Amino acid sequence: MKTAVPCYYHLDVEVSPERVGQVSRILAAHLRYWDLENLVVPVCHGAELLLHAIDEHASDKNTSIEMWWNGQHLITAVGGDDRDLRPDQDLRACLADIAAMSDGWGCCASEGGAKIIWFSQRARAGERVPLVPTAPAPSLNQGLQVPRELQVLALAAPADAVDGVLEGAR
Repeated sequence: MKTAVPCYYHLDVEVSPERVGQVSRILAAHLRYWDLENLVVPVCHGAELLLHAIDEHASDKNTSIEMWWNGQHLITAVGGDDRDLRPDQDLRACLADIAAMSDGWGCCASEGGAKIIWFSQRARAGERVPLVPTAPAPSLNQGLQVPRELQVLALAAPADAVDGVLEGAR
């Protein structure tokens, strides 16, 4: 089951076509370490889309990637320092793919003018585990049986015989 311990990971990378695959493997390793195997494919695919788009359109290739896990959602953010990159024009196709594959996404600017694009994935509990119906447990009044009276055989001799034996012993 998924751990509810919050986790955070940060990676600074200079984007190049060769580095995209490496970054994807690094992110996958962290997701597996956090026991989020079912999020590896969508998160790595989204990060690869953004990194390829930044490599193609941005003049400044220095990028930061961050992942936050809060126990229910994983948020992945990719931020670049290129002030001339316009997500609404340059990254339109990439953002459409991100919107289709994620549970939520957004774009904002940092205080320094960097563009940050984020997307979230919800961890679906039991996604790979089929649900099997179980028989209901008996309730308390069904589980306990009322004790019945058992007939006890008399193992002792009649009182007359006991008195006779005692008198003979005197």
